[in-house]
Amino acid sequence: MDLTYRPRRLRRSSALRSMVREHSLHASDFIYPLFVHEGKNIEPIGAMPGANRWTIDTLVGEVQRAWDLGIRCIVLFPKVDESLKTEDGAECFNDNGLIPRAIRRLKKELPEMTVMTDVALDPYSCDGHDGIVSSQGVVLNDETVEFLCRQAVVQAQAGADLIGPSDMMDGRVGAIRESLDDDGFEHVGIISYTAKYSSAYYGPFREALDSAPRAASKKPIPKDKSTYQMDPANAREAITEAQLDEQEGSDILMVKPGLAYLDIIYRLRQESELPIAAYNVSGEFAMVKAAAEKGWIDEKAVVLETLLSFKRAGADLILTYHACDAAEWLIKG
Repeated sequence: MDLTYRPRRLRRSSALRSMVREHSLHASDFIYPLFVHEGKNIEPIGAMPGANRWTIDTLVGEVQRAWDLGIRCIVLFPKVDESLKTEDGAECFNDNGLIPRAIRRLKKELPEMTVMTDVALDPYSCDGHDGIVSSQGVVLNDETVEFLCRQAVVQAQAGADLIGPSDMMDGRVGAIRESLDDDGFEHVGIISYTAKYSSAYYGPFREALDSAPRAASKKPIPKDKSTYQMDPANAREAITEAQLDEQEGSDILMVKPGLAYLDIIYRLRQESELPIAAYNVSGEFAMVKAAAEKGWIDEKAVVLETLLSFKRAGADLILTYHACDAAEWLIKG
């Protein structure tokens, strides 16, 4: 064949392929999500094989392991005792609550590790929503934002480096930025859940935190979060959300879920110069684990290919429960 250019020339050997490789994974790309609870023992999470609810004491060791593997950021999610859950979720800004105590402990033991937090009411709400639910069954926006600001400031006071509003209330990024600045935390960053979709991929996470919507009172409770999380059918709307978050002071933009929304990551990468994060969510994690347990897939190969797809789509950072495994695989080659 008379071919001027043969693309296979640059695929002929491992050395050549590595020379022209466009994207690569590093442990420092990963943000490791960790669940913490008040119990005395580590609790395995049934729907997420290999993931656990950690006590504050055992959390330190797991974060040290992540650091030793090259991971430089973790994000904390609380499993809150039922007795502390209320309709307004006020436990979220208790300075002596689970998350502030966990942050202080981590910053004392591992001060260099970047600690990201979650800002939303659902772990603290007896209604299971990210915001305050009115007596008419409406998730209230502005009233919720006031509580989120208080939550963010308490987390910053405890030592958080990055605040992660995951609630999807309108205007919350700007309000949180103003509250942090007013309290002297100009240095604390915001990694906003910019395009967080009302997704079926969150099921295992809600089991881990017991944070699904539920009727705990006589008032009507919305059965899902579609009045504030984004419609999975929409793509252009994500650009609007990104533009608003950027204008309001977000430092990093996030897309959640990640794998089913690679097109959204790509669109935001074209629209913004800010760092982009992708959340490789619990449902995506659980499906890989389940298939691997059945012997249907090569877990290592599938995980690393999946994580690389986020980088290829334009993500700079990846929140993933595979973080430590992936970091070990990258070290071993």
